[in-house]
Amino acid sequence: MIGGGSWGTAFARLLAMAGHETTLVCRDRDQAHAVATHHRNPRYLFDVELPETLGAAWLHDAQLSSAELVAMAVPSRGFAETLALLAPGLGDDAALLSLTKGLDPATHRRMSEVLETVAPRDRIAVLSGPNHAEEVARDYPTASVLASDSIDLARRLQAAVSTSRLRVYASTDVVGVELCAAAKNVMALAAGVSDGLGFGDNAKAAIITRGMAEMARMGEAFGAKPRTYSGMAGMGDLVATCTSQLSRNRRAGELLAKGVPSDWIEQEIGQVAEGLTTAPALRDLARDNGLELPITEAVCSVADGTMTALEALAGLMAREPVEE
Repeated sequence: MIGGGSWGTAFARLLAMAGHETTLVCRDRDQAHAVATHHRNPRYLFDVELPETLGAAWLHDAQLSSAELVAMAVPSRGFAETLALLAPGLGDDAALLSLTKGLDPATHRRMSEVLETVAPRDRIAVLSGPNHAEEVARDYPTASVLASDSIDLARRLQAAVSTSRLRVYASTDVVGVELCAAAKNVMALAAGVSDGLGFGDNAKAAIITRGMAEMARMGEAFGAKPRTYSGMAGMGDLVATCTSQLSRNRRAGELLAKGVPSDWIEQEIGQVAEGLTTAPALRDLARDNGLELPITEAVCSVADGTMTALEALAGLMAREPVEE
């Protein structure tokens, strides 16, 4: 399990408790030592006891050649760099699973497309859904979707990671699952801005509904399956991320509304808010393909300081009336 943040830690714990021989690979040597020695992550989910069977390793010492599965929960902005570092040590038959919900900020590629630089598509899968790390780490009931171009791989990993508290659905819509995962974080920023401005449920419901329309429009342009958008990666994750007090991206939106600069927000939250990285990448990808994403555009304008939150809202409300 590559990535010692909240989600990587929670997923590594889940795999270890499911009986898999699992190693949590951390970028920081001291963090890896603490996990291996004290069975707790000193930086993330520090109040959650980890199984004694869960191993830990420093990124530069990780031995991957015998791993059947290499899962990555690395922020999108560091995903490609981390993969390049690990690639020489990967086994020829290892399955690669992305848990990262974002787009590469430099190339606008989905994470599975980044993984394709080191492995064929039939060895690559992605997992997404309404799966807050804090809840997964405490064994709250959760459902997710796992997608691969290879349905055999999707079903094999589905069986491997499913537990009595994690229900996993298999899919072959990699594009749809990944675009949902990226875009829902941007919509959560918008929902957080609404919360930060003190608006109510009507505004939140409008953001979720019109946000889903944007997400589906993007998915249609890239060949995603419509049913994905009504499933766990789409509506499920969108609702959770836009409404939960655990949502980093919703919290980041609140801070944007209060005038906190975007480059200060992650320091304030103490964790990565993927929407801040993904929003401009999603906007540019949409522009390159002639797509109109007004909520995404508004979020980018607030995040880069071009507009205040109220000015962005006024722009959205003043758009030409259309049929739903």
